[in-house]
Amino acid sequence: MSRPRNRSQQVAWRIFLSAHALVTKRVDAALLEAGRISYDTYDVLITLSEAPGHRLRMSELADATFFSNSGISRRVGRLEKEGYLRREGCESDGRVFYAILTEAGKEALRRAWPVYEQVIEEHFAKAMSAAEARELSRLMKSVVTKIDGSLAGEMTEEPRC
Repeated sequence: MSRPRNRSQQVAWRIFLSAHALVTKRVDAALLEAGRISYDTYDVLITLSEAPGHRLRMSELADATFFSNSGISRRVGRLEKEGYLRREGCESDGRVFYAILTEAGKEALRRAWPVYEQVIEEHFAKAMSAAEARELSRLMKSVVTKIDGSLAGEMTEEPRC
């Protein structure tokens, strides 16, 4: 027999999803309006920029973003054509490919960051006090730790770019 669902947890989940959707749509719109990379592209490039050696196996990149394995392959193909990253095979296993951030990808992130930061400040950070932000970070880190403890240690309050 399953436990009855907690109404406050359901409400919190829906509010979390709504907040995420609203802010990411605003970030994407602002980036595109400013002639920068899309939010989806930013997500892939920032994930690579934070990885050791700025490289990840394609499957790791898919896991770390919102893309499926086939979706990340298509996205990486487009980003490779744009020069933001390159693919490299694994010498010991022909089935494994890595996505590696290029200098052009790093530059695209640097150019996008001020726009991204402005939207986050305006539509996210201003909605809460510093104490509320710390509490939200604590709560979300708890969720992440319970789902995948290996990721929680990577999350800091340091700026991403």
